[in-house]
Amino acid sequence: MSTEPAAVLFDVAEGVATITLNRPEALNAINGELAAGLIAAYREVRRRDDIRVALLTGNGRAFCAGADLKARVRSDAAGSPIAPLFRTEDPEGVYDFDPRKPVIAAINGHCLGGGFEIALTCDILVASEAATFGLPEITLGFFPGGGGPVRLPRSIPRALANDMLLAGERIDARAALERGIVSRLFAPDALLPAARAMAARIAGNAPLAVRAMRELIRRQENLPHDDAMRLAGSMRWIIGLTEDAKEGPRAFAEKRQPVFKGE
Repeated sequence: MSTEPAAVLFDVAEGVATITLNRPEALNAINGELAAGLIAAYREVRRRDDIRVALLTGNGRAFCAGADLKARVRSDAAGSPIAPLFRTEDPEGVYDFDPRKPVIAAINGHCLGGGFEIALTCDILVASEAATFGLPEITLGFFPGGGGPVRLPRSIPRALANDMLLAGERIDARAALERGIVSRLFAPDALLPAARAMAARIAGNAPLAVRAMRELIRRQENLPHDDAMRLAGSMRWIIGLTEDAKEGPRAFAEKRQPVFKGE
């Protein structure tokens, strides 16, 4: 029986799933075990109705330093394809699996390469003032394989994305905030409490409305304006028929906190 600690830790409390990348000795670098653990955690988030939001962070001084290059070298030497986590066309891959609920990335330290690409798949990114960000693959002779060259220019102005993608520029947390990569910065010790408070606020909202809002935000990016507005109208109508949509105004009138059941 293996005594090795799990590469990904998973805990649920009060509607919030906390997912912790747990290879601190390797700066939480992505290997097959970590990728499989993260996908399994996301599957649980998708499956369980008691989970309304997920919080993703790293153990130690890194969020995730990217691919485990030692594992890549061993794979190349063996003549085998790199681990499934690098096959981004796989719909169950670590960069493409959709938990269908909001995910907050609490970026506690180095967030590089594939680790940065994992963060870019999340819905809200907040960071420690000690965090660093970058896509250094270009300086090592290969290509970011987790969607970074697509997601980053869609998240920030292209000129700023080009600095990181073409030059392999690494930036600090303040620059990430100024460029709009993260929405908030916190002192290192304050990051997780603040991220948990954000997650709790989301978990306290009507879950069907939250999921619909997340879906709209993601889908409208690829739609013409009029189509996006029609989609928003349809979702508003559907959510308006739910019991939660009745509970909110009723609780307001009765001067109490609403009790949303996802119905």
